[in-house]
Amino acid sequence: MTTKLEADNRGRVTTPEETRERYGDTFSLVELDSGLKLVPIPDDPVETLRAAGSTELRSASLDGLEAAASETAREESGEYGR
Repeated sequence: MTTKLEADNRGRVTTPEETRERYGDTFSLVELDSGLKLVPIPDDPVETLRAAGSTELRSASLDGLEAAASETAREESGEYGR
């Protein structure tokens, strides 16, 4: 679906109601070489990521994910084994 949008005199663009119902009210404006792209930002990005992930990711706590990311970063930086 393609919808023509026009900015008002202050540069604001209004998205159609159907679009807001489907994707929400918050978007990131991404500038590409070929133009602009609106990317929806979910209300709960962590939950959205969990839903898209594996069973292990869905059951992980945020603290557990942060600890695993820190440990991986230390391992990859060579901090372990010195």
